[in-house]
Amino acid sequence: MHRWGRLSPPRNPPVDAKAYWIAFNQVSGIGPSRLSALLAICETIEAAWKAPIHQLKAAGLDRRSLENLLSARRRVDLAVEWERVQRSGVTVLTWDDADYPASLRRAPHAPPVLFVRGTLQNEDRWAVAVVGTRRASAYGREVAHTLATELARNGITVVSGLALGIDAVAHQAALDAGGRTLAVLGSGVDQLYPQQNRTLGEAITHQGGVISEYALGTRPEARNFPPRNRIISGLSRGVVVVEAGTRSGALITAKFALEQGREVFAVPGSIFHPGSAGCNQLISNGATPLLSVDEMIGDILGELNMTRVQAQASVAKRVPADPMEQALLDQLSNQPSHVDDIVRQSAISAQQVSGLLTIMELKGLVRQVGTMRYVRA
Repeated sequence: MHRWGRLSPPRNPPVDAKAYWIAFNQVSGIGPSRLSALLAICETIEAAWKAPIHQLKAAGLDRRSLENLLSARRRVDLAVEWERVQRSGVTVLTWDDADYPASLRRAPHAPPVLFVRGTLQNEDRWAVAVVGTRRASAYGREVAHTLATELARNGITVVSGLALGIDAVAHQAALDAGGRTLAVLGSGVDQLYPQQNRTLGEAITHQGGVISEYALGTRPEARNFPPRNRIISGLSRGVVVVEAGTRSGALITAKFALEQGREVFAVPGSIFHPGSAGCNQLISNGATPLLSVDEMIGDILGELNMTRVQAQASVAKRVPADPMEQALLDQLSNQPSHVDDIVRQSAISAQQVSGLLTIMELKGLVRQVGTMRYVRA
């Protein structure tokens, strides 16, 4: 009789690829640039983690980052780290994921890993950041509340940093208006900060998302906050600085926005109020001033070419998915295609193609970039 013995577990059980991303995220000295160089040489994140010394050096790792990586390989238990994330209920998005926000992916130094509590949704591609000082005046609070409320009512996601003052007012106003809002942290998403805004942070996870590039358990250290501002601007089509002193972190967000090619708006204030000095300086340097509450939303949506967002959302809900739309979408890329070429390749009549492209543009699936030329949105 054949006797079956007890099967012993494999020595090296398979590890989810995201565990390698999470592990790299804990290695000091290996940021987006060096990780990108490693991936160019090694092709996969697993191969990059296991790369021999000569490949690590070829990727440009200096002695310190090399030593940090070798130490992390010995110290980090990939399976344990991945299990910890799974237990937390947090979503992990990496450069390899289709759900990684496209606007942020295109920004310089996009974080290789995002931890998300809550959800990121397709409509969040229509987002505006509302930021400002922690020591907000009554004027600043009123402007932030009005602005965030109207943005939310117009289907625009409000992005901010969960800080006291302007950030908190913007988040709360968006929630109260029934809209979506995203909070970007300078700590792990399980370490909501400041303590006064923990309840607000929890509410945001149900009507948007709390986001961080920092690993679970990361405490809110001062050095973490300036880099997170590039994520706030990177997730947004434009940044509005409501109220800011000359040394406000909101000005760092505005600086990142300009580097990323985003529009920067600023709310002017009294020349006697130090909390408005930063905004007035931004306007002096070329930021678009918001001069009227009544015209504020129109100015923002018009400048950002977002006036059709509600029409797109409405049509997307009313018009079901169509195989012919998908066939056209499969032909398009970020390189403009002329309608005549689309007709030839699809074997669909010119009249049908024209009608489908009109509907798809309203849905936000395609974008017209010149006479009769289209790209994927």
